[in-house]
Amino acid sequence: MRRISIFGATGSIGQSTLDLIRRDKESYDIVALTGGGNIDQLAKDAIEFGADVAVTAYENRLSDLRAALAGSGVHAAAGPHALLEAADREADWIMSAIVGAAGLAPGLHALRHGTTLALANKESLVTAGPLLLGSAQSHGARILPVDSEHSAVFQGLVGEDKSEVERVIITASGGPFRDWSLEQLEGATLEQASQHPSWDMGQRITIDSASMFNKALELIETKEYFGFTPDQIEVLVHPGSYVHALVGFKDGALMAHLGAPDMRHAIGYALHWPERRDLPVARLDLAKVGTLRFEAPDQVRFPALRLAQEVMATGGLSGAVFNAAKEAALDLFIANKIGFLDMARHVERVLTEMSDSVSLAGRSMTLDMVLEADKEARDRVFAGHSN
Repeated sequence: MRRISIFGATGSIGQSTLDLIRRDKESYDIVALTGGGNIDQLAKDAIEFGADVAVTAYENRLSDLRAALAGSGVHAAAGPHALLEAADREADWIMSAIVGAAGLAPGLHALRHGTTLALANKESLVTAGPLLLGSAQSHGARILPVDSEHSAVFQGLVGEDKSEVERVIITASGGPFRDWSLEQLEGATLEQASQHPSWDMGQRITIDSASMFNKALELIETKEYFGFTPDQIEVLVHPGSYVHALVGFKDGALMAHLGAPDMRHAIGYALHWPERRDLPVARLDLAKVGTLRFEAPDQVRFPALRLAQEVMATGGLSGAVFNAAKEAALDLFIANKIGFLDMARHVERVLTEMSDSVSLAGRSMTLDMVLEADKEARDRVFAGHSN
């Protein structure tokens, strides 16, 4: 029986993971489930799966969680320290699906125990790729990608020599604003940005998809996880979301990974790796699809992609600054304090300011340094807005 923990259990990735586990419960022992403010869902899942511990990230919700778990035998805990304690519990496989930079520290703790980390938290690699991968190597742990694009690249490289790869293409749906003009994007509302045409995701990731910041993070994640150079990594807009990534080789061949837009593909691959097992996902009917449409991304309307290229070229702590500024700007947009295009403007401003004040490139990396850069970037976004 495999011991499993899920960090971010109440989000869309966590719920999809539990959906797969639910179909084969006798094969798994749930160690820890963690979540945020959705206490009812967290408690419900912890009781259903008989988790050893349920953890909410919010310390002020501990009493609510305890009440929801009363009589179940599931231990309740809360706060950042409790998340780290949960990551230190022995597990064979851990899903890292906490949204944002908050997922970095629990992931690092889990890797110290030589576990397999299924990584849906792209921000961990964006902010501290060398730190995360170095920890996995030094502790004999394994990181498996769960983002659909990176799972697709991972699968495309099975049995291949990575040195023979010429390019990697990750696809973007284009989100709800794919055909919008700059003038229209200036007036895009929170409600409009929160509606995705293809994928069922949480609000923050959906808005990141609309602004292409999600794809920008995935560009950086591709460089960090696979070690490809920035000029080898491309983005194509593919509105149908059927082709998740393509790997191009030096002989001109392209290996494409196709599937219905369902995150259980990538989750199931990581859960059962190195085997493939039957998954409850739709089978793609190419005759019904008919046409696969692709187009080049517009970096003028979606500057996040250009900024990601600059971050990949700079390296060092620039990824931590980029992600933190993006998260803070997203907070302001969700609070209706800035416009849709203002998010990219704030991120670019903070990257420039911090690059001018201290070299972000080529620096040795520690968790404290990443957290310091993260905090400063967020502070600069909020300070710039208030000014």
